[in-house]
Amino acid sequence: MADNAFHQMSKETWYKWSFYINIILFFIVALFIYQLVRDCLQFPGPDPYSWLYITRDLVFISIALALVFFQFFRNMLKIMRRSL
Repeated sequence: MADNAFHQMSKETWYKWSFYINIILFFIVALFIYQLVRDCLQFPGPDPYSWLYITRDLVFISIALALVFFQFFRNMLKIMRRSL
């Protein structure tokens, strides 16, 4: 049932959703870069597990950037196929 809904969406709708997802991912990257800088500045603080906060920030940044680059390269491949 859900699979049919995805197949019935037009390309324009997919592009619109892709745009919104990329904007959300950029906000996530910006938020976690801010968190990373904040956590690194207070790293030798009283909390013995502050390195876990830094690791959390790096993991979220890595996942969000991987999704952004995946979409970027997928879209570049589509453009290259259309122009050849």
